[in-house]
Amino acid sequence: MTKRLLVAAATAAAVFVSGTIAAQAQCGGASWYGPGFNGKRAASGEIFNENAMTAAHKSLPFGTKLRVVDQRNGNAIVVTINDRGPFVHGRIIDLSKAAATQLGFRNRGTTSVCIEQI
Repeated sequence: MTKRLLVAAATAAAVFVSGTIAAQAQCGGASWYGPGFNGKRAASGEIFNENAMTAAHKSLPFGTKLRVVDQRNGNAIVVTINDRGPFVHGRIIDLSKAAATQLGFRNRGTTSVCIEQI
């Protein structure tokens, strides 16, 4: 099986269980953002702080805490969802500048991660 198929097989969407959303692990691309957004309102209504451990996800509820593991180096962090995105094909999460720094991919711009609700 090719790497692309393995990633696709590992990527899971949220599933509905008894009327609630139960998050499963998702694996895919991650990027980071901050410059140009710092100090502006995030989709949640709070002021975006590029130095906070936050992230954007397309559908998870605001306030959701996620464990994010960088698949390249094994570094792991915890972030809180406070914004919507990413809006680039193949990416599952946009991380704040601080979160990208902690994971160790800020200079590269993107990485491969797995995320799991905690």
